[in-house]
Amino acid sequence: MRLLINGLSALVFLQLTGCATYGVIDNQSQTENDAPQNYSLMNYDANHSRSDDITLVLAFSGGGSRAAALSYGVLEGLRDTQLIIDDKEVRLLDEVDLITSVSGGSFTAAYYGLHGDKIFDDFEQDFLQRDYVSEWLYGLASPMLWFSRKGRTDIATRIYEQRLFKGATFADLSKQDGPLILINASDLGGGIRFSFIQEYFDLLCSNIASFPLARAVTASSAVPVMLNPVVLKNHQGCYNPAQNYLEQLNEDRIEEAKLAPHLMETVETLRSYKNREERQYIHLIDGGITDNLGLMAFYEMVEIGGGIANFMERIGSKPSKRLVIISVNASTKPRYNIEHTNAIPDIEPTISAVTDTQLHRYNAATISLIRRSMERWSDELSSFWQPIDPYFIEISFEGIQQETRRGFFNQIPTSLSLSEEQADALTDVGVELLQNNTDFQRLIQEIKSEQ
Repeated sequence: MRLLINGLSALVFLQLTGCATYGVIDNQSQTENDAPQNYSLMNYDANHSRSDDITLVLAFSGGGSRAAALSYGVLEGLRDTQLIIDDKEVRLLDEVDLITSVSGGSFTAAYYGLHGDKIFDDFEQDFLQRDYVSEWLYGLASPMLWFSRKGRTDIATRIYEQRLFKGATFADLSKQDGPLILINASDLGGGIRFSFIQEYFDLLCSNIASFPLARAVTASSAVPVMLNPVVLKNHQGCYNPAQNYLEQLNEDRIEEAKLAPHLMETVETLRSYKNREERQYIHLIDGGITDNLGLMAFYEMVEIGGGIANFMERIGSKPSKRLVIISVNASTKPRYNIEHTNAIPDIEPTISAVTDTQLHRYNAATISLIRRSMERWSDELSSFWQPIDPYFIEISFEGIQQETRRGFFNQIPTSLSLSEEQADALTDVGVELLQNNTDFQRLIQEIKSEQ
């Protein structure tokens, strides 16, 4: 408690003194020649060791360490699922093509993308069993910060660098023989999702290769007010394929592509990055603000990019027999004590209840959209191959049948700190929910039936 008081006192002091803090700029400008070598869809030549039998996408939600642990459990479940595909025994984990993530889920996604199977040896000790809240508060209480122009976010980034990523950049991530990792944040000024991939950095005339992985994860999980935004410089002096593509999305092409109104708004905001005098600095905050499931970033890339067939071609993959999305949804429905009394609730439970209501409604709308889109994408791909089977596999605490046990997980707060019991239980339930999921079982049985 004393640590929390000291940390909050330091925060209040910083606010009251009005000491200006400035976002550290880590994104370098790009030249015309260096961008093609960077971490991008175009350079992600789908690993030929992955089968064309299945296209597998994972989406890791927000929810702090709770989301990270649940996602980690799903990775374990996929690792332990052995199948015969293309006459070879493979782990289903090795068939993952892309992981899209926000907030807490980005810790698991980035760690796996960088370290591969080492995640199963080190992630629990490096992340799940550490109290990152206390470490951040110790840094916040340091007198060195009181007279520094660096913000609270820099403390978080430094901790993640030391504990998890060891100075790794997106150039290091691109060298790994694994799935494409799509870390997502929210553009505070533009109100849209921002993905850490070269195609988005192109719009800022920037090079993602040297950008720190820890900084991207910090942006993806930067809860407003608690952390400062991560700031990117919108550089001058370039024109590139990404900007050219957006400019060519004229009204006729948009009508032909049948882009929904909310996608049109996204296109307009992406175009606004060219207004470099007006948008000199891009402020990025928690990706869960604009998409707590991590699904919308993938959806927008597919739709704005010209459809699922074009997307598959861009990542060097052939249309597969099966299109699979596994959504790992760590959102909770906690019980609030406000209904036990007629006393006017305090501001904290009121804000929490309102936020949870909005979150669950938006999540439900997102899942409905993705389900409909997968049916349409499957029909589109079927003309190139044979009938494509879509599988949307939702992993959430709603899948826990026992009410008391479900209540235990729903009461785990959104924080970067878990007890050992909570961490172990979340990992175990991730494996269990995956293996017991009806749609997952259907997928496994249909693959086995072809053996």
